[in-house]
Order: sequence, then structure tokens, then C-alpha cells
Amino acid sequence: MNLKDENIIEITDELPTEYEISKVLREYPKDTVIVKNVKGYDMPVVTGICNTRDKIAKSINCEVSEITEKIIDAMENPQKVTKFTDFSEYDNLEIDLGKIPILTHYKRDGGAYITAGVVFARDPVTGIQNASIHRMMVLDDKRLVIRIVPRNLYTYFQNAQKAGEDLQIAIAIGMDPAILLASTTSIPIDYNEMEVANAFKDGELELIKCGDLEIPQADIILEGKISVTETVAEGPFVDLTDTYDIIRDQPIINLEKMHIKKDNPCYHAIVPAGFEHKLLQGLPQEPRIFKAVKNAVPTVENVVLTEGGCCWLHAVVSINKQTEGDGKNAIMAALSAHPSLKHCVAVDTDVNIFDAEDVEYAISTRVKGDRDIMIVPNVRGSSLDPVAESDGTTTKVGVDATKSLKTLEKFERVSFGE
Repeated sequence: MNLKDENIIEITDELPTEYEISKVLREYPKDTVIVKNVKGYDMPVVTGICNTRDKIAKSINCEVSEITEKIIDAMENPQKVTKFTDFSEYDNLEIDLGKIPILTHYKRDGGAYITAGVVFARDPVTGIQNASIHRMMVLDDKRLVIRIVPRNLYTYFQNAQKAGEDLQIAIAIGMDPAILLASTTSIPIDYNEMEVANAFKDGELELIKCGDLEIPQADIILEGKISVTETVAEGPFVDLTDTYDIIRDQPIINLEKMHIKKDNPCYHAIVPAGFEHKLLQGLPQEPRIFKAVKNAVPTVENVVLTEGGCCWLHAVVSINKQTEGDGKNAIMAALSAHPSLKHCVAVDTDVNIFDAEDVEYAISTRVKGDRDIMIVPNVRGSSLDPVAESDGTTTKVGVDATKSLKTLEKFERVSFGE
């Protein structure tokens, strides 16, 4: 993990992995921080490598306003990886999680958690490889329990269960932000996220052959299998909304090997409910919302899942309004595209969707409640929403904060003129 170009805050006080490091990291929500003196370990802990949109934009060579466009381009034009290497730059060791400074973040947590681990696996049926970030709780020095939600890895796991064979995986920790971002993109199940990452890297991505898997270079690589027969209680764990997720029985990972880079390895920790957690989970959903809105309102300018909305529950959509009703059509398309979305605001292109104050300005000056607020009760929402019903339903709200085309002169922003 290359940190040479970052403005890094170095913490030199000796800190234990249980609670104290996480507490300090939370004091620097948008900084890149390295804890150099971890009690009982030789390896430092780093966080915040992609906890702002500026850092993510820099990692994929674009401006913040261009992130969605850049992700869509990489998803639609993936590049096959042709460069490969081996484990010659690594110490190849017997598995011992006790050598890695895995953090326990909060006092009610079920245990220490790997939070920045990208899991690589192949579908036993199709042979397609998938990469995705999952939280993994430490059980002992050789075992983890993994939270799997119904997406690609879940399908692979189900196929492995049907075949009666444990699912071979590799876990990569400590990678380039662009590769982390690619691992979170919502692409079809027959696509490979590393080809999206290679598009971000202009065809220069180099992978390591690890058994049947092809994985990027990382500071730490673990090999093992997800058991198709063994489960154990996973949690509690603090999720995006800064509230505890429920405890569930989840599959056990039996680890077999670990590979640690010889040259200054770091353990990357994502602070639960921090900006890095929110952006990596939510930002890749923005292209899906953008494309859905574009089908309804072709003049859509941009989409953002706001940090204040946990990058999951609140969206702002910018449109170049052509006809009355465009705002509401954009809102309905956004709410349908991302089922977890709870509140959506539509604004004109003179509003900076990355500035919460500017969005509030649009709401305060352009919204007439009985005309511009849409309320949709009893619809599917997010399992992360603390006010959702036990069956997952909630109430969704759309706010059309676009200017009325009938009286445009009333909304002219004087300070924007000459």
C-alpha cells in the first residue's frame, strides 16, 4: 500500500488493539492516520486511505464531480488483466492471526473484526471470480466468521453448498484505493471486478496467481476456505448508521496460509460507521442511480449519496430541468434504483450537490410542501434503517427542490452573476 503521496498523521503513542486505537482513529474522521506503535505488534495500523471523495477521485485520476462518470466508464469498458506476478515479495507463513493487529472497535462488539478485507472467490459452477468487501470476526488464530449478504459471494457459497465442497477463498488487506473501489462496484455476476480495477489502472494492474484465484498485491493475503457446514453467531457489529446490527449465525472461514509483504506492511483498518466505511459501501451505488434516473430524465447532471445520510439512505439528484415534473420523475427513478434509499432531493444544476448547505438552501427557497413533497408509505427499505418495520418496510420521501419553470426570474441567484 503506497502512502507516500498522502498527508499522513502519525500516532506514536503505544496503543493496544482493543478499543484504544479505534478511539484515537475516530478523532481524525477525514485524515489518513498511521498508528506506528501498536502494543504487542511490529506492524502499524493505517486508516483513512479513502475516507474522502477527494482521495477516491485522486486514486482514479479524476475530479470529484467526475467520479460517477469514471466508475460507469470502467464498468462498461472493463480491461482484461494480462500482467501477473508471484509471492516472491512476501513472507509465506503458517496461518496465525495473532501476528496481525486486528482491532476490536467498540465495547459491545462480538470480537476483533477485519473490516478492510476483500474476499476473492470463484463460482464453482461458472468459474467466474468475484471480489467483495466483507466484515469478518476473529474466532481464534486460525478461524474467522464472515457476514455474507445475498449478493455474488452468497451465490457462490450456495453453489458450493450444493456441491458439498467448501469454497476456496483469498482475503486481501491493504490495497490501492482504486482496487478497493472496484471491489465494491455493482456489476453483473458474470463480470470480474479486477477487470474494472484494471480499467481504473489503464491496463497496468498486476495480479498474483493464488491457486485458482487471481488477486492484487496487498500488504496481507490470507488463504482458506468458507465452510459449507459450520456456522457460528456473528456480531454484534456497528454498521453504517452507527448503530449495532443484529447477531446472526454465519459461515466459518478455516484459514490455511498467510502471506505478509516483506517491505513495510501495514494493517488497514476501516473504522465502522466512519467515512471510509460509508463511501466504499455507498459511493459505488451512485452510478446505478444515475443510469436509472437518466432513463427517466435524460438531462440528469449528477447523483450523490450523502455522507450525512450514511452514503446509503439519502440521495441528492441534480437535473437540468426541461419540463415541470422532471424533478419528481427523477426522484421516483432514484428511489426505485436503490431500494435502500429512504429520502431523495432533486435540485437544479446551480446547486452544488456535494455541499449540504447549498442543498439546504434549495430546500428552503424552492420547496412548497403541499406541492413538492412526495410521501410513499409501506415500501421496501433498508435493513440498516433503525426506524424500518420488522418486515423491512418503511416510508420514503421525495423533495422536489427544483425551480418552477413558470417563475424562473424569482429564483435567480444574484451572487452567481457578474
